[in-house]
Amino acid sequence: MLQTNLQHIKHHNADPSAIGLFGLAMVTLVASTQKLGWTDGYALVIPWAVFLGAIAQLFAAVEDAKRGNHFGTTAFAAYGLFWLGVASSWLIKLGVFGPELASTADGNQLGVAFAGYLIFTLFMTIGAAETNKTLFLIFVLIDFLFLGLALSAFGIAESFTHGLAAWSELLIALVSFYGMGANVLNNHLGYTFLPIGKPMGWFKKPV
Repeated sequence: MLQTNLQHIKHHNADPSAIGLFGLAMVTLVASTQKLGWTDGYALVIPWAVFLGAIAQLFAAVEDAKRGNHFGTTAFAAYGLFWLGVASSWLIKLGVFGPELASTADGNQLGVAFAGYLIFTLFMTIGAAETNKTLFLIFVLIDFLFLGLALSAFGIAESFTHGLAAWSELLIALVSFYGMGANVLNNHLGYTFLPIGKPMGWFKKPV
């Protein structure tokens, strides 16, 4: 008689949300200072866009995929790829890929991309509302960021919409730092050291 011994091995992956939120917080903090006129140029924003905005969030997306977190995977991957796109656009504007490419750059195309990300973020805001209040606030602020970026790129009320994008981005950074800290400390200490708020309960499945 053949006997089969089965062993169940359970792998426990750490929650990658903290490093993803840290990446988001750092890149939006640095980028917002440029939009607000506190710093100048794109040159030293690009490294943070690539390594924190892109790579940190893409890493979080891969780890969330291993955990079966569909929402986290989609969010971190989409925004990580966004920052790669933005960094590439800045490099084109700076002439890194040649003056001919830089001279043909059309800001309206960026406006279309920002509008597409606004549509995406509106859907994701619904999911964030049923995750926790801190994440929901971050996504609402991202909605305002993309609204401001899109309208500004299209030249619509440019001064106001540029300011809307800039201040929204700074607030995203601050709230994301809080969310990162809460995730790390709550998991590390084993209790709610920093509250993140319960899900809003607006989109629960009808009973």
